[in-house]
Amino acid sequence: MADIVGELWRHNLTKIIVVDVSEDYELMQPPLPSECYPVLRETYLPAYKLSRKLPSETLVEGFLYDWHDLAADDQEPCFVGVVREEMVERFLSG
Repeated sequence: MADIVGELWRHNLTKIIVVDVSEDYELMQPPLPSECYPVLRETYLPAYKLSRKLPSETLVEGFLYDWHDLAADDQEPCFVGVVREEMVERFLSG
């Protein structure tokens, strides 16, 4: 009988850290390093085709996808920048 060694879930899931980047738009500032933003949520998502899925995911209610920074290493988290939905609506309305 075969034994499964190790934690296979680590190869199928990616740690996602969702950060609020709304202030960059409010203050019209260039982006900061990902680690400098307030963290809204930490979760795990399936790694398969993650880059394609992220823009359509609702990771935090009331926030819209802005960008993501995929890690080069499976052990590192992926940062996803989101902006407040009400702020985007306010900018678009005038």
